Amino acid sequence: MTVPLDLGADAKLEMLFLHHEIDQLNAAYAAALDEQRFEAWPQFFVEDGRYTLQARENFERALPLALMALESRGMMQDRVYGITQTIYHGPYYTRHVISAARFVARQGDVVKAESSYAVFRTKPGGSGGGVSEVYNVGRYIDELVRVEGVLMFKSRLAVYDSEMVLNSLIYPI
Repeated sequence: MTVPLDLGADAKLEMLFLHHEIDQLNAAYAAALDEQRFEAWPQFFVEDGRYTLQARENFERALPLALMALESRGMMQDRVYGITQTIYHGPYYTRHVISAARFVARQGDVVKAESSYAVFRTKPGGSGGGVSEVYNVGRYIDELVRVEGVLMFKSRLAVYDSEMVLNSLIYPI
């Protein structure tokens, strides 16, 4: 984030603090997923928050098809239930690496920011042998709002560059 030179000292501090808050939100988000605390994942979103995972090709062509499109915290909680209670799959661990956020705009109470991400996957033991692989890369396009003093996602659009999604996508990106 670049802070315009013509801003006053208070405005510059506010922008830098906001940038720090966004980066801390991204770090907490990644930690929850990497530690498989999936029940915490929906809590990063407002009640009517949206989470979308979409291929770059569809995003750039303004095509609506997405690999995952959840339109409320309730839908995210259903996904968590599926992940933890009903979907059977070989176990794996993820590690998210998220770049520093880039402040895009502020429109009223909504802050728009973007950051790049890379998700690595490691299958423990067995035929996977504990080898880590690049699982998914792309960028997050976020709209954030403050609820009772806490910065939360109004929407998170994960636009993935990977043309091939390895196996099936179980966990959120």
